[in-house]
Amino acid sequence: MNDEKKLTDLYRIRFKDEFLPKKNRIWEILCRNFFQNFINRDDVVVDVACGYGEFINNIRAGKKIGIDLNPDSRIHLNREIDFRMISANSLDTIGIAKADVVFTSNFLEHLADKAALDGFLDQVFSVLKPGGRYLILGPNLRYLPGKYWDFYDHHLGLTHLSLCEALKLKNFKIIKCLDKFLPYTTQGSLPTHPLLVRLYLNFPFAWKFLGKQFFLIARKPEN
Repeated sequence: MNDEKKLTDLYRIRFKDEFLPKKNRIWEILCRNFFQNFINRDDVVVDVACGYGEFINNIRAGKKIGIDLNPDSRIHLNREIDFRMISANSLDTIGIAKADVVFTSNFLEHLADKAALDGFLDQVFSVLKPGGRYLILGPNLRYLPGKYWDFYDHHLGLTHLSLCEALKLKNFKIIKCLDKFLPYTTQGSLPTHPLLVRLYLNFPFAWKFLGKQFFLIARKPEN
């Protein structure tokens, strides 16, 4: 079974069709009320492992590029999105210093090992413009010692601190580091009604109890 077929089958098992509208409603609010604060309306944004487009469909930007090896991604993306069915190790095909923002959500833990992470961070650094930002959302192993491994395709264990070290080794500057932000999965504790999602985002105190994912922003130096 090739990687593309395996990825497609896994996503079809994990994300049932009836769950997708609920997940998209959550991401509409997350983008509008949180992630948009770190993205300008004229930015070039690259969403790596864009999945079914929950982030890239809902964020506002000047140009939006979605990257995924799953061919099913294409049918879920809005028309204005430039979809590339390429590996995360091929970001340089977009061009050197072309993006203002690179975004990944629940992706780094799927990399095979730390060498793969180092190679991917090199790709992110290359595609970002000077001063560009890398926004990272992912499960924090510090708060999920067992459940972290419940997903068959999780390979690399990361905490907010270990990821910060990896980013600094690649010459990124950490400008924001939340060790607890969202719950582990959108099928878990996060309320799904738009009003409740907005309330959750407006009360960071609740993140300390329900948050199991980190959120980091790393910046490429200007020079």
